[in-house]
Amino acid sequence: MKDRKRAVQARIYGKVQGVGYRIWARGEATRFGLLGWVRNERDGSVTAWLTGADAAVADMIERLRQGPLGAAVSRIDVEELESWTTPGDFKIIA
Repeated sequence: MKDRKRAVQARIYGKVQGVGYRIWARGEATRFGLLGWVRNERDGSVTAWLTGADAAVADMIERLRQGPLGAAVSRIDVEELESWTTPGDFKIIA
């Protein structure tokens, strides 16, 4: 049986800018077969839109909690999305 699809917006707080977080997140999302994007926010947080198989999205959220070497994630807010539009891959938005 196919895994159900899921879409979320995750807002990641802590030391997540200036540590390669977006590049790392794109690599992890690609590894999990997810679509979406990641971007830095003006307040120092990072936002990621993730779409794909429910299990893969759940695994990616756990990876976002860890982050790359040098990151220190203090909190993640996850919002489930009813509908979404994503690119055909996973992008870093400047």
